[in-house]
Amino acid sequence: MSINAQSIPPFGVGTFRLQGQVVIDSVRNALDLGYRAVDTAQIYGNEADVGQAIAESGVARDELFITTKIWVDNYAADKLAPSLQASLAKLRTDYVDLTLIHWPAPGNGVAVEEFMAALADAKAQGLTRRIGISNFNIATTRQAIAAVGKDAIATNQIELSPYLQNHQLAAFLREQDIHVTSYMTLAYGKVLKDPVIGDIAKRHDATPAQVALAWALQLGYSVIPSSTRRENLAGNLLARQLRLTEGDMAQIAALERNGREVSPDGLAPQWD
Repeated sequence: MSINAQSIPPFGVGTFRLQGQVVIDSVRNALDLGYRAVDTAQIYGNEADVGQAIAESGVARDELFITTKIWVDNYAADKLAPSLQASLAKLRTDYVDLTLIHWPAPGNGVAVEEFMAALADAKAQGLTRRIGISNFNIATTRQAIAAVGKDAIATNQIELSPYLQNHQLAAFLREQDIHVTSYMTLAYGKVLKDPVIGDIAKRHDATPAQVALAWALQLGYSVIPSSTRRENLAGNLLARQLRLTEGDMAQIAALERNGREVSPDGLAPQWD
């Protein structure tokens, strides 16, 4: 396992689309159940709520792995670090463990070289322990590598599910020793209704969500599923103990359908 892979927890809780008391309860429940990695972003508008949940949890800061993502409005060299400092204030912490560039946003007027250098500078200032990228394709990942070196990039957080397996990009990242973090691993819940996933779940006395998450974990990816329900947060964690057979993995591999759920105009690259 690479140094990068070792530095990113395999299992965390996501907070996308969760706001106010809903996200406070979700993060508090997750931490109470034993989660220690929390993923948020500036654009989610919930960093202060996440910070409140963490503060009220009583979990020591050095036991936690907190990730946030820089929004496109803050990519310029003079804006990135100040925006991260604002995020830290909301999160009630002196540093985050990982900061990602949220989207490559090829049309927003800030070059990859500029925002990656600014992100590396934020790390040098001690605002973040690790840096990385999110939603980067092979070409934009190459640009990020050219800017800061592949060893500086802890992960590329990408949409990845049994319906969108991203083989080319995942293989490239493996070659570069850049860890993969999978988001939308359940494809907005669509894979939970898949008959193949359902059959595998029955064989293992597991849930479809556990099967999809275990599949990603067995491929070496990190996962960050979210839920507003405590029982689902608890159930998702059990995916860590589920071992799928080679036959199971082959069946899931056959579900690929380029089923992308997220690709905002102006932010997304040309996908591989």
